[in-house]
Amino acid sequence: MIKKMFLYLLFIAFTVSVTACESKNESNSENEFENTSNMESGVINPGYQKAPDFTLPTVDGKSLKLSDYKGKIVIVDFWATWCPPCRKGIPDLIEIQNEYKDDVVIIGISLDRDTKKDVPSFVKNYKINYPIVYGTNEVAQSFGGVSAIPTAFVIDKAGNIVDTHVGLVPKSTYTKKIKSLLGK
Repeated sequence: MIKKMFLYLLFIAFTVSVTACESKNESNSENEFENTSNMESGVINPGYQKAPDFTLPTVDGKSLKLSDYKGKIVIVDFWATWCPPCRKGIPDLIEIQNEYKDDVVIIGISLDRDTKKDVPSFVKNYKINYPIVYGTNEVAQSFGGVSAIPTAFVIDKAGNIVDTHVGLVPKSTYTKKIKSLLGK
């Protein structure tokens, strides 16, 4: 009985670690990236709301504004260096950026706090080919809150959020949506 209980708990822990990471609260206050909506794990249809514009600093010292990418499909990916599912999904995002570079841009929003100094070397080591910016609580909240990472928002060419994904998402899910938005 104890062995079954141990295996069951091990399975649950593995499942949680593979699908999504709870946003780390590295201060003693309430969870900095608490989800204020009632989003559940998986795909969420946000009702095609306008994506909130933001301007955030990039890892190379510049700034990036979401509205500069109007006319392109944008995948906004909230992630962190310490999150195993985030790291696992990065190669797919790199491939998507390569395959659809004329029509799609991926923007990685790092939610690293204590590990913020590790982000530039992480980007270099993983050979990330899309912009990475440092996120803020305000930006996370403007998207309805981020309760787990990775959390990604697919934004159409008109600036509407057309899909939301909480947890690790297969590349095929993104490419299917991209092709749909491109009329292919």
